Amino acid sequence: MPVEIPAEFLKVGLRGSDWAAWLDKLPRLTRDLLDEWKLRVDGGAQYGNCALVVPVRTPEGAAAMLKVQFPHWEAETEHLALRIWDGNGAIRLLRADPRRFALLLERAQPRDLTTVDEIEACEIVAASYKRLHVPAGPQFKLLSGEIARWSRELLALPASAPVPRRYVEQAAALARDFASDPDCDGALIHTDLHYENVLAADREPWLVIDPKPLSGDPHYEVAPLIWNRWDELAAARDLRFALRRRFYAIVDTAGLDEDRARDWIIVRQLLNVLWTLKDAGSDATLPQDWLTRNISIVKAIQD
Repeated sequence: MPVEIPAEFLKVGLRGSDWAAWLDKLPRLTRDLLDEWKLRVDGGAQYGNCALVVPVRTPEGAAAMLKVQFPHWEAETEHLALRIWDGNGAIRLLRADPRRFALLLERAQPRDLTTVDEIEACEIVAASYKRLHVPAGPQFKLLSGEIARWSRELLALPASAPVPRRYVEQAAALARDFASDPDCDGALIHTDLHYENVLAADREPWLVIDPKPLSGDPHYEVAPLIWNRWDELAAARDLRFALRRRFYAIVDTAGLDEDRARDWIIVRQLLNVLWTLKDAGSDATLPQDWLTRNISIVKAIQD
């Protein structure tokens, strides 16, 4: 049974020639994997930002998901992280072909943590940290190396950038300090652990999916839980109170250091701004709501 690639996912070909070339190969690649692994298509294809995901049945009849990703460095070690976790709080890896960026995963339910009260959802994610943050090993990139480079890139932002310069300099200084801190590396961190990357399941109530792993600092994980589900924070009568309520639910449940978690949030929000401005290039149209969100978080988390 051929896999029909969703029309919306085909739009990723507009991201550049590499994406377009990968999309051209994707139908054949998917068909080859289905044949080689003796998988039977068991539903319509789904997709994420960088991957096609196909519901399948294994030769034994087990429900699974075939995930085929666009080749990029963040996905290079996903299979290694999943093997280390071995289903302990995370989706279980059944098979992998790292060369083709293909994974066969156990199937979870389509419901994610956006369906759960925000504070309860924060506590569920924070409770998973201790299970996931095991020693990383040498095969993962070091957060210290990445953050040193990002610190330099932050300082290189022009004074005309649409972000308060004091926040840029603050984030760059914090990032530079983290880069020389021995506790910046060592734990296996997900790095993109937000509400939509935790799915309901049968084997456990909730399972984490889609890691972009690094050897890093567990406190780095908190920020995505702050900037996602933003409408609920923005609708609050007191943004600062609502944001901090979410923040303390996370750090208290996980037993994290409050100051260190706050500093990483400041750094990560400014990195979001940096990458948004880099992606925009000379385009005068900027996602103002997104920029405002990140700056608002930096202000509210420390005022």
